[in-house]
Amino acid sequence: MKIDFQGQTVLVTGATRGMGKQFADDFAKLGANLILTGTDKDKIEALNREAKHDKQASRQYYAVDFANTESTKAFIEAIEAYQKIDVCINNAGINRINFIDETLLEDWKDILSVNLEAPFMITRAVSRLMKKNRYGRIINIASIFGVISKAKRSIYTTTKFALHGLTVTSAIELAPYNVLVNSVSPGFVLTELTKRILSEEEMKQLASQVPIGRFAEPEEISRVVLFLASSLNSYLTGQNIVVDGGFVDV
Repeated sequence: MKIDFQGQTVLVTGATRGMGKQFADDFAKLGANLILTGTDKDKIEALNREAKHDKQASRQYYAVDFANTESTKAFIEAIEAYQKIDVCINNAGINRINFIDETLLEDWKDILSVNLEAPFMITRAVSRLMKKNRYGRIINIASIFGVISKAKRSIYTTTKFALHGLTVTSAIELAPYNVLVNSVSPGFVLTELTKRILSEEEMKQLASQVPIGRFAEPEEISRVVLFLASSLNSYLTGQNIVVDGGFVDV
C-alpha cells in the first residue's frame, strides 16, 4: 500500500509554520499541488517567489486573515475558481487565554471567526467542488481541548467542540458523494510556537503527564492526516481521531 497524491490539489490553511507547514511539506513530497495560506503578507510573497523554483510540487500561497471577513471572502472566491480540490485541511487556528469573567468580546469574535467560521466557509466552498467531482477528503484540525478542557480555554474549547460538530454533520451529508470528513485532535506538539511560549521546565512538567512521556513531533500528527486524506481511507468518516500519547485517557 502506498500513499500518493500525484495529480491531486490539496488545500492547507495555516501552512507557513508549525503543524500546517509539516502537512504542506509532506503533501508536497507525495506529489500534491498545493493551495496554502498564511497571515504574513511579506512572508507569503517570499514563499511564492521560492515556490516558482520548486520542482517537486506546485505551491500557491495566499495571504489570508481569517479574523477579517473581507479577507476570508476574497480567499473563498479564489478557491471557488479552481476546477477541483481533492483534499482540504482546515488547520488555521488561534487561541487567547483568559478566565471566563475577564474574557473580551473581541477575543470571542476573533477566535470564532478563525477557528470555526473560516472552516465552515471553506468546507462549504470545497464541498461543492468535491460533490461535482464525486471525490474529496476534508480534515479539520481540532484539539484535545475539544474533548477535555482546562481553565482559561472557554472560547478555544467552544470552537474545537463545535468544529467536530461541523465535521460530523458534513460527513453525513457528503458521504454519498465519496467525500469523507474527519477531525484530528492533537495533544501537545513540539512546534516552534510551543518552544517559544513554554519554558524547558514547563515542557518537562507537561510531558510527564503524557503516558508516552513526551510531546508529539509534528510529523507524527501529519502521518494521521495523510492517511485520512488519502485514497487508502475509503470508509472512515465522521470521526475525531485523538493523537495525544494517551493524555486524554489518563
